[in-house]
Amino acid sequence: MHTTRAKTIRSREQLVGLYLLLPAIAVLLLVFAYPIVRSIWLGLFAQNLGTELKPVFAGLSNYRRILGDGHFWQTLGVTTRFTVISVVLELILGMGIALVLNQPFRGRNLLRTVAIIPWALPTALIALGWTWIFNDQYGIANDILRNLGLVTTGINWLGEPLTATIAVIFADVWKTTPFISLLLLAGLQSIPSDLYEAYALEGATPWQSFWRITVPLLLPQIIIAMLFRFAQAFGIFDLIQVMTGGGPGGSTEVVSLYIYSNAMRYLDFGYASALIVVTFLLLAIAVLIGSSLIRRSRSTRAA
Repeated sequence: MHTTRAKTIRSREQLVGLYLLLPAIAVLLLVFAYPIVRSIWLGLFAQNLGTELKPVFAGLSNYRRILGDGHFWQTLGVTTRFTVISVVLELILGMGIALVLNQPFRGRNLLRTVAIIPWALPTALIALGWTWIFNDQYGIANDILRNLGLVTTGINWLGEPLTATIAVIFADVWKTTPFISLLLLAGLQSIPSDLYEAYALEGATPWQSFWRITVPLLLPQIIIAMLFRFAQAFGIFDLIQVMTGGGPGGSTEVVSLYIYSNAMRYLDFGYASALIVVTFLLLAIAVLIGSSLIRRSRSTRAA
């Protein structure tokens, strides 16, 4: 009798929870699912200047065009390189900042607030600021290097492929590292301090405690942070658009800029929609892999 009553109460709670989630689900379907479905539909049509912007059913021709589009694969490589380097650097720096902010010291709350400011600022505004910093004639970056005696003439940061890539990665890391540190800090605060004290009594060093306690227990938060940042970095647009516009020579042109060019510059809406679908599928595969890693880590911890 008690078990049956408990199941009834649990089912009622789940039903109430579902009702409370319905508005959020409706909003997600409106702002997320509908654009994806619409893009899938438009990707089956040719709608460009050649068709006088009228949709003409083309089947899978847009997707076959993607397979032979060298420009797309080039931008995909640029996007992947940018995403991997940015996320790895942000994870390393974010972990270090989270470990510092997790320690008790005077002014810790103030420092936590200040540390999150770069992430809270508008990306386009930050990109404009970094464009001035990396200006080859009157930018602060070159001024610092000259004062240190490291260079005699200004570096054309945004005019050379390698330095432009370094500049946009540096700006992105500066902005989004606080987001990683915030997620990891929340995970660190959930780890009992007794574990570290007991392990220290056994003669473990702080470095050993980090690898054998902190990293294993923080692994789900690390994967979640990486998934969030992977999706954001893979779809980056505004920062690179403001700083380099994809140049020089396409060295910083990411997939989102290529999609934007096809849709807004060349008015090839059908092909741009197919590109959106392919990009979405790539992100979905990455999220599924990350989700499986989270489940595996949780099952390992439970065992």
